[in-house]
Amino acid sequence: MPLPLYLLAMAAFAMGTSEFMLAGLLPDIASDLDVTVGTAGVLTSAFALGMVVGAPLVAAFARNWSRRPSLLGSVLVFAAAHAVGAVTPSFPVLLATRVVAALANAGFLAVALTAAAALVPPDRKGRALSVLLAGTTSAMIAGVPGGSALGTVFGWRATFWAVAALCLPAALGILKGVPAGHRAEEATGRPVLRAELAQLTRSRLVVVMLLGALVNAATFGSLTFLAPVVTDSAGLGELWVSVVLVLFGTGSFAGVTLAGRLSDRYPGRVVAVGGPLLLVGWPATAVLATEPVALFVLVFVQGTLSFALGTTLITRVLYEAAAAPGMAGSYATAALNVGAAVGPVVAAATLGTGAGTLGPLWASGLLVAVALLIALPLLTGVTASRGGDALR
Repeated sequence: MPLPLYLLAMAAFAMGTSEFMLAGLLPDIASDLDVTVGTAGVLTSAFALGMVVGAPLVAAFARNWSRRPSLLGSVLVFAAAHAVGAVTPSFPVLLATRVVAALANAGFLAVALTAAAALVPPDRKGRALSVLLAGTTSAMIAGVPGGSALGTVFGWRATFWAVAALCLPAALGILKGVPAGHRAEEATGRPVLRAELAQLTRSRLVVVMLLGALVNAATFGSLTFLAPVVTDSAGLGELWVSVVLVLFGTGSFAGVTLAGRLSDRYPGRVVAVGGPLLLVGWPATAVLATEPVALFVLVFVQGTLSFALGTTLITRVLYEAAAAPGMAGSYATAALNVGAAVGPVVAAATLGTGAGTLGPLWASGLLVAVALLIALPLLTGVTASRGGDALR
Protein backbone atom coordinates (compact mmCIF):
# COMPACT_ATOMS: atom_id res chain seq x y z
CA MET A 1 0.00 0.00 0.00
CA PRO A 2 1.31 3.52 -0.81
CA LEU A 3 2.75 5.60 2.06
CA PRO A 4 0.16 8.41 1.65
CA LEU A 5 -2.54 5.94 2.68
CA TYR A 6 -0.92 5.50 6.08
CA LEU A 7 -0.55 9.26 6.47
CA LEU A 8 -4.28 9.61 5.84
CA ALA A 9 -4.90 6.86 8.39
CA MET A 10 -2.90 8.89 10.95
CA ALA A 11 -5.27 11.81 10.48
CA ALA A 12 -8.25 9.43 10.68
CA PHE A 13 -6.87 8.22 14.04
CA ALA A 14 -6.89 11.76 15.47
CA MET A 15 -10.37 12.44 14.16
CA GLY A 16 -11.71 9.07 15.29
CA THR A 17 -10.40 9.73 18.80
CA SER A 18 -12.35 12.98 18.87
CA GLU A 19 -15.51 11.38 17.54
CA PHE A 20 -15.66 8.70 20.22
CA MET A 21 -13.92 10.33 23.20
CA LEU A 22 -16.90 12.27 24.59
CA ALA A 23 -18.48 9.10 25.99
CA GLY A 24 -16.07 9.24 28.93
CA LEU A 25 -15.86 13.03 29.24
CA LEU A 26 -19.49 14.20 29.33
CA PRO A 27 -19.90 14.25 33.15
CA ASP A 28 -16.78 16.42 33.58
CA ILE A 29 -17.77 18.74 30.74
CA ALA A 30 -21.26 19.14 32.20
CA SER A 31 -19.89 19.94 35.65
CA ASP A 32 -17.25 22.38 34.38
CA LEU A 33 -19.62 24.30 32.07
CA ASP A 34 -22.59 24.16 34.46
CA VAL A 35 -24.99 22.20 32.25
CA THR A 36 -26.74 18.87 32.72
CA VAL A 37 -25.24 15.66 31.38
CA GLY A 38 -28.22 15.40 29.03
CA THR A 39 -27.45 18.84 27.64
CA ALA A 40 -23.78 17.96 27.29
CA GLY A 41 -24.89 14.90 25.30
CA VAL A 42 -26.03 17.27 22.54
CA LEU A 43 -22.32 17.62 21.71
CA THR A 44 -22.37 14.06 20.35
CA SER A 45 -25.51 14.62 18.29
CA ALA A 46 -24.14 17.88 16.90
CA PHE A 47 -20.97 16.13 15.74
CA ALA A 48 -22.91 13.34 14.01
CA LEU A 49 -25.28 15.81 12.34
CA GLY A 50 -22.35 17.91 11.17
CA MET A 51 -20.79 14.81 9.61
CA VAL A 52 -23.98 13.87 7.73
CA VAL A 53 -24.61 17.37 6.37
CA GLY A 54 -20.98 18.34 5.94
CA ALA A 55 -19.79 15.44 3.79
CA PRO A 56 -21.74 16.28 0.61
CA LEU A 57 -21.60 20.06 1.14
CA VAL A 58 -17.84 20.22 1.64
CA ALA A 59 -17.21 17.71 -1.15
CA ALA A 60 -19.34 19.73 -3.56
CA PHE A 61 -17.68 23.00 -2.58
CA ALA A 62 -14.11 21.66 -2.85
CA ARG A 63 -14.58 19.11 -5.63
CA ASN A 64 -12.33 20.99 -8.07
CA TRP A 65 -9.58 21.66 -5.53
CA SER A 66 -6.52 19.46 -5.62
CA ARG A 67 -6.59 16.85 -2.89
CA ARG A 68 -3.59 17.88 -0.82
CA PRO A 69 -4.82 21.39 0.11
CA SER A 70 -8.32 20.01 0.73
CA LEU A 71 -7.01 17.36 3.12
CA LEU A 72 -4.51 19.69 4.78
CA GLY A 73 -7.11 22.44 5.26
CA SER A 74 -9.57 19.97 6.83
CA VAL A 75 -6.99 18.70 9.33
CA LEU A 76 -5.87 22.21 10.33
CA VAL A 77 -9.44 23.45 10.81
CA PHE A 78 -10.15 20.33 12.88
CA ALA A 79 -7.12 21.06 15.08
CA ALA A 80 -8.10 24.72 15.49
CA ALA A 81 -11.65 23.77 16.53
CA HIS A 82 -10.25 21.57 19.30
CA ALA A 83 -7.86 24.27 20.47
CA VAL A 84 -10.76 26.72 20.80
CA GLY A 85 -12.87 24.05 22.52
CA ALA A 86 -10.06 23.43 25.01
CA VAL A 87 -10.04 27.02 26.26
CA THR A 88 -13.66 28.17 26.03
CA PRO A 89 -15.71 28.59 29.23
CA SER A 90 -18.93 28.70 27.17
CA PHE A 91 -21.03 25.65 26.32
CA PRO A 92 -22.54 27.27 23.18
CA VAL A 93 -19.02 28.00 21.90
CA LEU A 94 -17.95 24.42 22.65
CA LEU A 95 -21.04 23.20 20.78
CA ALA A 96 -20.10 25.38 17.82
CA THR A 97 -16.56 23.96 17.81
CA ARG A 98 -17.99 20.45 17.64
CA VAL A 99 -20.04 21.38 14.58
CA VAL A 100 -16.99 22.97 12.92
CA ALA A 101 -14.86 19.93 13.79
CA ALA A 102 -17.53 17.64 12.33
CA LEU A 103 -17.64 19.63 9.10
CA ALA A 104 -13.84 19.42 8.86
CA ASN A 105 -13.91 15.69 9.63
CA ALA A 106 -16.63 15.14 7.04
CA GLY A 107 -14.69 17.09 4.44
CA PHE A 108 -11.54 15.15 5.21
CA LEU A 109 -13.23 11.74 4.95
CA ALA A 110 -15.12 12.66 1.79
CA VAL A 111 -11.86 13.59 0.07
CA ALA A 112 -9.74 10.92 1.77
CA LEU A 113 -12.03 8.06 0.75
CA THR A 114 -11.85 9.16 -2.87
CA ALA A 115 -8.11 9.86 -2.61
CA ALA A 116 -7.45 6.44 -1.04
CA ALA A 117 -9.31 4.70 -3.86
CA ALA A 118 -7.35 6.71 -6.44
CA LEU A 119 -3.99 5.72 -4.93
CA VAL A 120 -4.47 2.03 -5.74
CA PRO A 121 -5.54 -0.01 -8.79
CA PRO A 122 -9.29 0.09 -9.51
CA ASP A 123 -9.86 -3.42 -8.14
CA ARG A 124 -8.24 -2.72 -4.74
CA LYS A 125 -10.51 -0.02 -3.35
CA GLY A 126 -11.54 -2.22 -0.45
CA ARG A 127 -7.94 -2.79 0.60
CA ALA A 128 -7.25 0.95 0.49
CA LEU A 129 -10.40 1.73 2.46
CA SER A 130 -9.45 -0.81 5.14
CA VAL A 131 -6.11 0.95 5.69
CA LEU A 132 -7.84 4.31 6.04
CA LEU A 133 -10.53 3.01 8.40
CA ALA A 134 -7.88 1.19 10.43
CA GLY A 135 -6.95 4.66 11.68
CA THR A 136 -10.48 5.11 13.02
CA THR A 137 -10.66 1.67 14.60
CA SER A 138 -7.21 2.16 16.15
CA ALA A 139 -8.68 5.22 17.85
CA MET A 140 -11.24 2.96 19.51
CA ILE A 141 -8.45 0.68 20.77
CA ALA A 142 -5.90 3.25 21.92
CA GLY A 143 -7.08 6.81 21.37
CA VAL A 144 -10.39 6.70 23.24
CA PRO A 145 -9.15 4.84 26.36
CA GLY A 146 -6.04 7.01 26.35
CA GLY A 147 -8.13 10.16 26.03
CA SER A 148 -10.39 9.01 28.85
CA ALA A 149 -7.40 8.36 31.11
CA LEU A 150 -5.88 11.73 30.21
CA GLY A 151 -9.18 13.45 30.99
CA THR A 152 -9.43 11.67 34.33
CA VAL A 153 -5.96 12.78 35.40
CA PHE A 154 -5.69 16.26 33.86
CA GLY A 155 -9.28 17.22 33.03
CA TRP A 156 -11.34 17.06 29.85
CA ARG A 157 -9.60 20.09 28.31
CA ALA A 158 -6.31 18.20 28.20
CA THR A 159 -7.93 15.61 25.95
CA PHE A 160 -9.02 18.33 23.51
CA TRP A 161 -5.45 19.68 23.47
CA ALA A 162 -4.11 16.17 22.84
CA VAL A 163 -6.39 15.71 19.82
CA ALA A 164 -5.27 19.08 18.42
CA ALA A 165 -1.65 18.03 18.90
CA LEU A 166 -2.24 14.69 17.14
CA CYS A 167 -3.40 16.59 14.08
CA LEU A 168 -0.05 18.34 13.61
CA PRO A 169 2.10 15.34 12.57
CA ALA A 170 -0.82 14.16 10.43
CA ALA A 171 -0.91 17.56 8.70
CA LEU A 172 2.85 17.45 8.15
CA GLY A 173 2.55 13.94 6.73
CA ILE A 174 -0.15 15.04 4.30
CA LEU A 175 1.93 18.05 3.27
CA LYS A 176 5.00 15.93 2.60
CA GLY A 177 3.46 12.63 1.48
CA VAL A 178 0.26 13.28 -0.48
CA PRO A 179 0.89 14.29 -4.11
CA ALA A 180 0.18 17.96 -4.72
CA GLY A 181 -1.58 17.52 -8.05
CA HIS A 182 -2.96 20.40 -10.05
CA ARG A 183 -6.54 21.53 -10.11
CA ALA A 184 -6.78 21.41 -13.89
CA GLU A 185 -5.25 17.95 -14.09
CA GLU A 186 -7.48 16.45 -11.39
CA ALA A 187 -10.62 18.02 -12.83
CA THR A 188 -9.94 16.85 -16.37
CA GLY A 189 -12.69 14.52 -17.52
CA ARG A 190 -14.55 14.83 -14.23
CA PRO A 191 -18.35 14.99 -14.63
CA VAL A 192 -20.12 18.21 -13.72
CA LEU A 193 -21.67 18.36 -10.26
CA ARG A 194 -25.19 17.85 -11.62
CA ALA A 195 -24.12 14.60 -13.27
CA GLU A 196 -22.44 13.37 -10.09
CA LEU A 197 -25.52 14.15 -7.99
CA ALA A 198 -27.65 12.35 -10.58
CA GLN A 199 -25.93 9.13 -9.55
CA LEU A 200 -28.10 9.24 -6.42
CA THR A 201 -31.09 8.36 -8.61
CA ARG A 202 -29.53 4.95 -9.27
CA SER A 203 -31.44 2.48 -7.13
CA ARG A 204 -28.47 0.14 -6.65
CA LEU A 205 -26.30 2.93 -5.20
CA VAL A 206 -29.09 4.07 -2.88
CA VAL A 207 -29.72 0.51 -1.69
CA VAL A 208 -26.05 -0.09 -0.89
CA MET A 209 -25.89 3.24 0.98
CA LEU A 210 -28.99 2.23 2.94
CA LEU A 211 -27.47 -1.15 3.81
CA GLY A 212 -24.30 0.54 5.05
CA ALA A 213 -26.33 3.00 7.13
CA LEU A 214 -28.44 0.23 8.71
CA VAL A 215 -25.46 -1.92 9.66
CA ASN A 216 -23.65 1.12 11.07
CA ALA A 217 -26.79 2.10 12.99
CA ALA A 218 -26.82 -1.34 14.59
CA THR A 219 -23.14 -1.00 15.45
CA PHE A 220 -23.32 2.42 17.06
CA GLY A 221 -26.67 1.77 18.69
CA SER A 222 -25.17 -0.99 20.81
CA LEU A 223 -21.73 0.58 21.17
CA THR A 224 -23.20 3.77 22.64
CA PHE A 225 -24.96 1.86 25.42
CA LEU A 226 -22.43 -0.86 26.18
CA ALA A 227 -21.46 0.75 29.50
CA PRO A 228 -24.76 0.00 31.31
CA VAL A 229 -24.72 -3.54 29.88
CA VAL A 230 -21.32 -4.04 31.53
CA THR A 231 -22.17 -2.45 34.87
CA ASP A 232 -25.84 -3.44 35.24
CA SER A 233 -26.42 -6.65 33.30
CA ALA A 234 -22.98 -8.20 33.82
CA GLY A 235 -22.60 -6.66 37.28
CA LEU A 236 -19.01 -5.53 36.70
CA GLY A 237 -17.27 -2.40 37.98
CA GLU A 238 -16.88 0.75 35.90
CA LEU A 239 -13.23 -0.01 35.12
CA TRP A 240 -14.41 -2.99 33.06
CA VAL A 241 -16.22 -0.64 30.66
CA SER A 242 -12.87 0.42 29.18
CA VAL A 243 -11.86 -3.23 28.83
CA VAL A 244 -15.04 -4.01 26.89
CA LEU A 245 -14.61 -0.96 24.67
CA VAL A 246 -11.05 -2.00 23.88
CA LEU A 247 -12.28 -5.51 23.03
CA PHE A 248 -14.87 -4.05 20.67
CA GLY A 249 -12.24 -1.76 19.15
CA THR A 250 -9.83 -4.65 18.69
CA GLY A 251 -12.56 -6.61 16.96
CA SER A 252 -13.35 -3.64 14.73
CA PHE A 253 -9.70 -3.45 13.69
CA ALA A 254 -9.78 -7.14 12.82
CA GLY A 255 -13.00 -6.56 10.90
CA VAL A 256 -11.67 -3.79 8.66
CA THR A 257 -8.53 -5.84 8.05
CA LEU A 258 -10.65 -8.81 7.00
CA ALA A 259 -12.78 -6.59 4.77
CA GLY A 260 -9.64 -5.25 3.14
CA ARG A 261 -8.77 -8.76 1.99
CA LEU A 262 -12.25 -9.84 0.90
CA SER A 263 -14.43 -6.86 0.01
CA ASP A 264 -12.97 -6.24 -3.46
CA ARG A 265 -13.38 -9.81 -4.75
CA TYR A 266 -16.10 -11.36 -2.59
CA PRO A 267 -18.42 -8.65 -1.24
CA GLY A 268 -21.56 -10.74 -1.70
CA ARG A 269 -20.07 -13.63 0.23
CA VAL A 270 -19.00 -11.33 3.07
CA VAL A 271 -22.61 -10.13 3.37
CA ALA A 272 -24.12 -13.61 2.89
CA VAL A 273 -21.92 -15.13 5.63
CA GLY A 274 -21.22 -12.20 7.93
CA GLY A 275 -24.76 -10.80 7.88
CA PRO A 276 -26.56 -13.79 9.42
CA LEU A 277 -23.76 -14.23 11.97
CA LEU A 278 -24.07 -10.57 12.96
CA LEU A 279 -27.85 -10.94 13.14
CA VAL A 280 -27.57 -13.88 15.54
CA GLY A 281 -24.79 -12.23 17.53
CA TRP A 282 -26.71 -9.22 18.86
CA PRO A 283 -29.55 -11.22 20.46
CA ALA A 284 -26.99 -13.73 21.72
CA THR A 285 -25.12 -10.88 23.41
CA ALA A 286 -28.37 -9.77 25.06
CA VAL A 287 -29.18 -13.27 26.30
CA LEU A 288 -25.66 -13.96 27.60
CA ALA A 289 -24.90 -10.47 28.92
CA THR A 290 -25.08 -11.69 32.52
CA GLU A 291 -22.08 -13.97 31.89
CA PRO A 292 -18.95 -11.76 31.77
CA VAL A 293 -16.75 -14.21 29.84
CA ALA A 294 -19.43 -14.77 27.21
CA LEU A 295 -20.02 -11.01 27.01
CA PHE A 296 -16.31 -10.35 26.40
CA VAL A 297 -16.11 -12.93 23.63
CA LEU A 298 -19.29 -11.75 21.94
CA VAL A 299 -18.30 -8.08 22.08
CA PHE A 300 -15.07 -8.90 20.25
CA VAL A 301 -16.89 -11.06 17.69
CA GLN A 302 -19.59 -8.44 17.11
CA GLY A 303 -16.95 -5.74 16.65
CA THR A 304 -15.24 -7.90 14.03
CA LEU A 305 -18.44 -8.77 12.16
CA SER A 306 -19.87 -5.24 12.35
CA PHE A 307 -16.85 -3.60 10.81
CA ALA A 308 -16.15 -6.37 8.30
CA LEU A 309 -19.71 -6.05 7.00
CA GLY A 310 -19.91 -2.27 7.33
CA THR A 311 -16.57 -1.67 5.60
CA THR A 312 -17.53 -4.02 2.77
CA LEU A 313 -20.80 -2.16 2.18
CA ILE A 314 -19.13 1.26 2.28
CA THR A 315 -16.55 -0.02 -0.19
CA ARG A 316 -19.40 -1.00 -2.48
CA VAL A 317 -20.69 2.57 -2.28
CA LEU A 318 -17.39 3.72 -3.80
CA TYR A 319 -17.68 1.14 -6.56
CA GLU A 320 -21.31 1.95 -7.29
CA ALA A 321 -20.53 5.70 -7.34
CA ALA A 322 -17.50 5.32 -9.62
CA ALA A 323 -19.16 7.66 -12.14
CA ALA A 324 -19.14 10.40 -9.48
CA PRO A 325 -15.42 10.61 -8.62
CA GLY A 326 -15.71 13.98 -6.90
CA MET A 327 -18.67 13.03 -4.70
CA ALA A 328 -18.32 9.28 -4.13
CA GLY A 329 -16.41 9.72 -0.88
CA SER A 330 -19.11 12.03 0.46
CA TYR A 331 -21.81 9.48 -0.32
CA ALA A 332 -19.89 6.83 1.61
CA THR A 333 -19.26 9.25 4.51
CA ALA A 334 -22.93 10.26 4.64
CA ALA A 335 -24.04 6.61 4.71
CA LEU A 336 -21.66 5.88 7.60
CA ASN A 337 -22.80 8.84 9.66
CA VAL A 338 -26.52 8.57 9.03
CA GLY A 339 -26.15 5.20 10.73
CA ALA A 340 -24.01 6.67 13.51
CA ALA A 341 -26.64 9.34 14.17
CA VAL A 342 -29.78 7.21 13.86
CA GLY A 343 -28.56 4.09 15.66
CA PRO A 344 -28.16 5.63 19.15
CA VAL A 345 -31.58 7.31 18.82
CA VAL A 346 -33.27 4.00 17.99
CA ALA A 347 -31.34 2.27 20.77
CA ALA A 348 -32.20 4.96 23.34
CA ALA A 349 -35.91 4.51 22.57
CA THR A 350 -35.68 0.91 23.81
CA LEU A 351 -34.25 1.77 27.22
CA GLY A 352 -37.67 2.56 28.68
CA THR A 353 -39.13 -0.76 27.57
CA GLY A 354 -39.16 -4.07 29.39
CA ALA A 355 -35.82 -4.96 27.83
CA GLY A 356 -34.08 -2.31 29.95
CA THR A 357 -30.35 -1.89 29.35
CA LEU A 358 -30.41 -4.83 26.93
CA GLY A 359 -32.87 -3.07 24.61
CA PRO A 360 -30.17 -1.57 22.36
CA LEU A 361 -28.75 -5.05 21.69
CA TRP A 362 -32.16 -6.32 20.56
CA ALA A 363 -32.66 -3.16 18.48
CA SER A 364 -29.32 -3.77 16.74
CA GLY A 365 -30.45 -7.27 15.82
CA LEU A 366 -33.63 -5.83 14.32
CA LEU A 367 -31.68 -3.26 12.27
CA VAL A 368 -29.40 -5.97 10.86
CA ALA A 369 -32.46 -8.10 10.04
CA VAL A 370 -33.97 -5.21 8.06
CA ALA A 371 -30.65 -4.76 6.23
CA LEU A 372 -30.50 -8.43 5.27
CA LEU A 373 -34.08 -8.40 4.00
CA ILE A 374 -33.23 -5.44 1.77
CA ALA A 375 -29.99 -7.12 0.64
CA LEU A 376 -31.66 -10.42 -0.24
CA PRO A 377 -32.58 -9.47 -3.84
CA LEU A 378 -28.97 -8.35 -4.44
CA LEU A 379 -27.54 -11.53 -2.95
CA THR A 380 -29.70 -13.68 -5.21
CA GLY A 381 -29.09 -11.53 -8.28
CA VAL A 382 -26.26 -13.67 -9.64
CA THR A 383 -26.61 -17.41 -9.95
CA ALA A 384 -24.03 -19.73 -8.51
CA SER A 385 -23.62 -21.41 -11.87
CA ARG A 386 -22.19 -18.22 -13.29
CA GLY A 387 -19.62 -18.12 -10.50
CA GLY A 388 -20.29 -14.46 -9.87
CA ASP A 389 -20.59 -12.36 -6.73
CA ALA A 390 -23.96 -10.69 -6.41
CA LEU A 391 -22.66 -7.39 -5.04
CA ARG A 392 -19.85 -6.94 -7.55
